[in-house]
Amino acid sequence: MTKSIRLGAFALVSLAAFGAAGAADSYPQRPVTVLVPFGPGSGVDTTARIVGEALSRELGQPLVIENRAGAQGAIAAQAAARAAADGYTLFFTTQTTQAANPALMKKPGYDPVKDFAPVGRVAYTPALLVANPALPVNSLADLVKLAKAQPGKLSYASGSAGTLVPGAMLTTAAGIQMLHVPYKSIPLGLNDVMAGHVSVMFTDIVTGTQQVKAGKVRALGISSAKPWPLLPEVPPIAEQYPGFELLAWYALYVPAGTPAPVIERLSQALEKTTRDPAVRERLVGLGLEMSYSTPAELAVFGRAELEKWSRVIQAAGIEKE
Repeated sequence: MTKSIRLGAFALVSLAAFGAAGAADSYPQRPVTVLVPFGPGSGVDTTARIVGEALSRELGQPLVIENRAGAQGAIAAQAAARAAADGYTLFFTTQTTQAANPALMKKPGYDPVKDFAPVGRVAYTPALLVANPALPVNSLADLVKLAKAQPGKLSYASGSAGTLVPGAMLTTAAGIQMLHVPYKSIPLGLNDVMAGHVSVMFTDIVTGTQQVKAGKVRALGISSAKPWPLLPEVPPIAEQYPGFELLAWYALYVPAGTPAPVIERLSQALEKTTRDPAVRERLVGLGLEMSYSTPAELAVFGRAELEKWSRVIQAAGIEKE
C-alpha cells in the first residue's frame, strides 16, 4: 500500500470516528420514543415514566412513552429490535423479554442478546402474592391447604414472566393444582383478582402494594429471600419453601448497531438519573431496589439471567408455547 493510500484510509477512518463523536455530541436533536412492553399502570410502565421524565431533562429532549402490550412483551421487543439503530428508539423493559421469553416461547421473534445493545439496569423488584379478600385464607399455609382440599378449583393470574413463573414455582413447590389465567398486563389480572374472578396472583410490588394498602387484596407472601423494606410484615415464601427466590428487574436497551458514542451518552444520562435523590426517593417509595449498571455490566448480567430463568422455568415445569 502506497503512502498516499495509507494516508487516505487513515483520513477516512478519522472522519468516520469524528462523525460518530460529533453525532453523539449533538444527540438527541429531536424527541425520543421509549417502547414499554406492558400496559399503563404496570410496574415497568410506572418506572419508565418516572425515569423517562428525569432522563428527558438530562438529554434535553422529550421522551415519549409508547406502550405495546401483548405476547409476554414480545410485540414491543420485536418492534424495538427492528427499529432504526440511531438512538431515537429506546426499549425500557424487564427480564420477561430479555431473559424469560426464550424459555417460554417457541418463536419469540427476536434474540435478546443479538438484537439489542444494553444501556443500563435501573432496579430490582420482587413479586408479591396477593389474594382476593373474600378468599378464606390469611396466609400462604392457608392457601396451600385450601388448594389441596380443592384441586384445580383455585386459579392464579399472570401478566408477565415475572408473575407467571413464581406462580408455577409455587404450585410445583407446594404440590398443588391451580388454574393459570394469563393476561396481557399485570393491572388487568389484578383487576380480576380484586373482582373475585381469579383467586390469587403474583403481581409486581409497584402495582400490588397500592391495592394491599387500600384493602382491595390481601398479601400472602413475597418472592424475595428476606422481608422487603416496603412491606416488612409480608413473609418471604422462602420461609415456607426454602430456596424460593425470584427477583424481576428493569433495564434500558437500544437496537443492536446503535453507535457506541450514543450508547455512552444514554448510559451517562441514565446513571445521573438513577442517582438523582428525587428519582431514587420516588422509586424506592414504590418498593424498588435501585441498582444501576453500566452497559458492559448489563451485558454480562443479561447472559447470566438468560441461563438462570431457563433453569427456573424448566424446574417449574412450564412448557414452551
